[in-house]
Amino acid sequence: MSLFTLGTMRATESLEKMYSIIKNAYYAGINHIETAPSYGDAESLIGNSIKKLEIEENINEKNWVITSKVLPKGDFKFLKNNFKNSLKNLKREKINNLAIHGLNLKQHLDWVLAGEGKKFISWILEKELIDQVGFSSHGNYSLIKEAINCEVFSFCSLHLHYLDQSKITLAEEAIKKGMGVLAISPADKGGRLYSPSDVLLEASEPFHPLELAYRFLLAKGITTLSLGATNKKDFEFAHKLRNSFDKLSKLEKSALNKIEEVANERLNSTKCEQCRSCLPCPNEIPIPEILRLRNISIGYGQLEFSKERYNLIGKAGHWWEEKNASFCQECNVCVSKCPSKLDIPNLLKQTHNLLIATPTKRLWS
Repeated sequence: MSLFTLGTMRATESLEKMYSIIKNAYYAGINHIETAPSYGDAESLIGNSIKKLEIEENINEKNWVITSKVLPKGDFKFLKNNFKNSLKNLKREKINNLAIHGLNLKQHLDWVLAGEGKKFISWILEKELIDQVGFSSHGNYSLIKEAINCEVFSFCSLHLHYLDQSKITLAEEAIKKGMGVLAISPADKGGRLYSPSDVLLEASEPFHPLELAYRFLLAKGITTLSLGATNKKDFEFAHKLRNSFDKLSKLEKSALNKIEEVANERLNSTKCEQCRSCLPCPNEIPIPEILRLRNISIGYGQLEFSKERYNLIGKAGHWWEEKNASFCQECNVCVSKCPSKLDIPNLLKQTHNLLIATPTKRLWS
């Protein structure tokens, strides 16, 4: 499998668009395509594009590794029919990988281990319609850890980012178990690094911040990084880093250290170290996530990204956090637990005032 994975949710407007994106991905060294029935017409567009590429570019359709997804809900008959429809749209008799998409709550994992999901997974593997089953998750640390260790999954897709390293240890644990690990959207959800601030651009010289973020993950041994491309230019770093298996160079380490030095200086003594000692919050506020957005907006200058993410809180169901900083009652329970002695209630209030704006919505609901 290639070090980069083509995510297809941003290329669904037409067959011509999907064909062009998949063609550009191939010539950038990418052979892995990720899709889902919930991505509009993506599966049928992919199926038709791959057939067209075989005819027009002589690209063998067997070169492609395909991953599709199912949501953790529904009964066996529903799941079976939907998957058969996916195969029909993709013009395949089988696909390589199937991910249980959005394993975000305990009830979702229960569905896999003992519910209709277990029946479906057993059937699909027995019929050899897929090579392996995995999961993607936006859930909490303990849930993901349980999913990794449940002995059902062969791969996982996680939010792994240079600017959010909280789940790197989970990825390393999965790799030790022999699982494949995909990093979800390190360019966009990882801080919108394709549009870096002047702060990041200057600190990361002579590299681009996105290139460094990619290299950071690849050097950690992450199997593949997802890339939601919309044009040929989006493949620039994927092509450059297509064989980038090496550990970080001295120059790369120096640039990453410089980024952290600048961020620490800008945040001064108010940086949240993401240790999570403040949890649980009596008011169920996701303190580390909110202060991480503060770190990113102030320390790294990615203000617009942080605003977008903050204003999704409470608007995306179990795909994202449910309570923002306005729910803080200033009980100060978190203050006594913080090793850095941060004035967390005040920082939450500052963050809310800095980032609150008109709510947005997820790309695919």
